Amino acid sequence: MSQILQLFVLLPLLAFLASMVISKNKEKLISGIAITTTGIHATGSLIFIVYWIINGYPVLDIKHLVLYKTAAFEFVINFYFDKTTAVFATVGGIITLLVSIFSRYYLHRDEGFKRFFNTLLLFFLGYSLIVFSGNFETLFIGWEILGFCSFLLIAFYRDRYLPVKNALKVISIYRLGDVCLMLAMWMCHHLFHANITFSQIHDEAFIADHLPQHTSLFIFTSVMIVVATAAKSAMLPFSSWLPRAMEGPTTSSAVFYGSLSVHLGAFLLIRTYPFWENILVVKLLIIVLGLTSSIIASSIARVQSTVKTQIAYSSITQIGLIFIEVALGFHTLALIHFAGNAFLRTYQLLVSPSVLSYEIHDMVFNYKPPIHDQSTGTLQKIKNAIYVLSIKEWNIDWFLYHFLWYPFKWIGSKMHFLGKPVSIILLAIVFLFGVMSFTNQDGRSLHLENFLTHVFSLLGLLLVLSSFTKRDDARRAWLFVIAGQCFVTLSIVIDDNVDLIEAFIYLSGITVGAVIGYICLNRIKQVDNDISLNQFHGYSYEKPKIAFIFLLSCLALIGFPFTPTFLGIDLLFTHIHRDQPILVALTSFSFIFIEIAILRIYARIFMGQHKKNNHPIAYRSS
Repeated sequence: MSQILQLFVLLPLLAFLASMVISKNKEKLISGIAITTTGIHATGSLIFIVYWIINGYPVLDIKHLVLYKTAAFEFVINFYFDKTTAVFATVGGIITLLVSIFSRYYLHRDEGFKRFFNTLLLFFLGYSLIVFSGNFETLFIGWEILGFCSFLLIAFYRDRYLPVKNALKVISIYRLGDVCLMLAMWMCHHLFHANITFSQIHDEAFIADHLPQHTSLFIFTSVMIVVATAAKSAMLPFSSWLPRAMEGPTTSSAVFYGSLSVHLGAFLLIRTYPFWENILVVKLLIIVLGLTSSIIASSIARVQSTVKTQIAYSSITQIGLIFIEVALGFHTLALIHFAGNAFLRTYQLLVSPSVLSYEIHDMVFNYKPPIHDQSTGTLQKIKNAIYVLSIKEWNIDWFLYHFLWYPFKWIGSKMHFLGKPVSIILLAIVFLFGVMSFTNQDGRSLHLENFLTHVFSLLGLLLVLSSFTKRDDARRAWLFVIAGQCFVTLSIVIDDNVDLIEAFIYLSGITVGAVIGYICLNRIKQVDNDISLNQFHGYSYEKPKIAFIFLLSCLALIGFPFTPTFLGIDLLFTHIHRDQPILVALTSFSFIFIEIAILRIYARIFMGQHKKNNHPIAYRSS
């Protein structure tokens, strides 16, 4: 029975690879692969669950594949099956099947038909990895795949301004959640001195042995998990990204932001529940987070003028209640609530264009002006204040920009002097000094080692932030983010416990991606001698092959799961000690802005409205 679990992940992987090599003109074959795959997956899930129940519904835990192993680290693909997996896998298979069938007709003859189904199958692979994952490493592979698919589907109409802008906004929030999940994995490694599985987390005796001695570390890990789930499920203060994500096709909105992806935060809370169930402050945090998100999202949903925004905030309202149910231990109720909310939001989003058409038709012929309330009491003033705040979505976007992103953009804007020749020479000298210090480990003191570690990490972050705000030349921004990654790597490997092969694994992916990406940017530079980041260029029109190759190089730099960079990031994080809070904070911020800076370069050069007038000019919004 355990061996069958692998097929539920292998099936969407094979389907995705098959769909990639099919010509974009063969719509029936492309959609047929997606429909057949999701149909077999959904049917197979139901049959497997029946067989599983007949056999006494045992918890299945299978160690599938060891990708890398050292004395202190083991990266294992691990699969796990229990009632939570059963519900999420079944609901996911059925909804993806329905959306695939609907999309076959909805996107017929759309220019991005093949792109949509490629991304949908990749999403289904990531979703399957998450719900069948048996450890944090396997879950994180699917988590990263889902984030990338979100970026592609939100920016599906890539010739328009707002979809591309909102895709970058969403991936920024996702990346914050990704890094928080990495920090949770990092602390778990230091807590248990091993890469633990979910079956170990569900062992009460195992957790009870470690909790009394490391309560503060358990709280830190739990808070990181909560932040990661809040970012993925659009809880406060991250709620504003969900309606912005609706810029993609209605079908992707249904499967991603109405039903499946947006509920994975609740899935992670259920999966890690034994880890934090005895920590009262964490349970209260989740309850307050869920309750506050539900109340505010409900008030916003009631006054929105667009149907997708109403559905998005209505979904947040229900997910907030699911968070409360999970925190209180009502997991069966939470699973039922998830299934009901997922099917309802999928239905609402798929029929929303038709319903909107009916409503407009009815309004034209049967319009009745509303009766205005003329009362001016205190209660009415409070209602009016809440109404205005809800119309403005409680200024969540403004809050995120000014308190989360603007300080880093300000710092990056002050770092442009790093691009001057003198600064580049000094940085090269400092880097060479660091390399020499790494090779001469016996000749340095512990204090010098700590000092160099933090200096190199800070320089890496400043270079990345400079790339994040740079606008003059995409190639310079590209080189700055690569230089930042080299400094971040050096800040960690300068520790004498780091094996050189582990640094090589990380840098090998970066080097290949950096060289290929720079060549692609040079090719674009030769077209009209302009690759500034002050505007969108939209070169995916004229250079689709270069755009695809450059996207692959971007994925290599940000650590997408098919690259050695992904494994290297996990390896590097394990070498940061838990008594190095400044180093882990600087490294975390660097990894957040590395992905944002790299995808920003890709979006500005290859996406958006084409700057040449001989191409059709799209509206700003979909």
